[in-house]
Amino acid sequence: MTVTRLITRRVEKVWGRHALWPGFPDAAPDAEPIGEIWFEDPRGGDPDLLVKYLFTAEKLSIQVHPDDAMAQSMGQRRGKDEAWVVLAADAHATIGVGLRQVMTPDALRAAALDGSIEQRLDWRPVTPGDVYYSPAGTIHAIGAGVTLVEVQQNADTTFRLYDYGRPRELHLEESIAAADPVPYVAPHVARDLSPGRTLLADGPAFVLERWTGAQRVDVPDTSAPVWLVPLAGAGRADDEALCAGGTWLAEGDARLDLDFDSDLLRAYSGDIVMTPHDTRT
Repeated sequence: MTVTRLITRRVEKVWGRHALWPGFPDAAPDAEPIGEIWFEDPRGGDPDLLVKYLFTAEKLSIQVHPDDAMAQSMGQRRGKDEAWVVLAADAHATIGVGLRQVMTPDALRAAALDGSIEQRLDWRPVTPGDVYYSPAGTIHAIGAGVTLVEVQQNADTTFRLYDYGRPRELHLEESIAAADPVPYVAPHVARDLSPGRTLLADGPAFVLERWTGAQRVDVPDTSAPVWLVPLAGAGRADDEALCAGGTWLAEGDARLDLDFDSDLLRAYSGDIVMTPHDTRT
């Protein structure tokens, strides 16, 4: 059994913030804003998944990610499904996901060029605890005033369809080729698997669970790595202490022992839900 604490990489973004989230040092007032914190394996490699925190002061670009087939046709290993778990949101904060109505590729191109795509996107109010699974091909944008955890396929290919006039490169033709220009329909409905264990998404790219409260379970070795993302509280994975603000990668069988106030995300690639053995006494 190996439990590895992942290292953080702070990523500057024009839409980011200087005041971040408890557990992460704020950016200096005269520094560029931080939009993302990535959790990476200090041993290197190319893991299937990537965990990030996002902090927004402005809207992200309206964008789309390629699926596996398109990404592989471009010489990349994988596309990019992603899921968002909202931790905090200002009043009136929104996430744009999917379109208000079906659009043809030509209509989508015209809307991106004249800026009306912003009004065509389905902007939804968000509150802490909201969860979205966004399959590759979904046209989307995260609005201002949101703090969230993103679990995604480990790929960094983003096609910008529209960026509100910012002087950044757009990828109009790639976006249109990758996009599924339709309204968003949630592919998953959260359901409880056991007390304190909720399944948020089960594939196709990865499984995402949320565990709350006291838990003591043996997680069998499935030869697949598991990402552990404590959002609150504390606990242990074997002999490794867990705490909010970090992310750990567990490989092999393990015992998870979580405190009564724990709130933890558990993610792993694929679409098969791993069943741990409850050892609470």
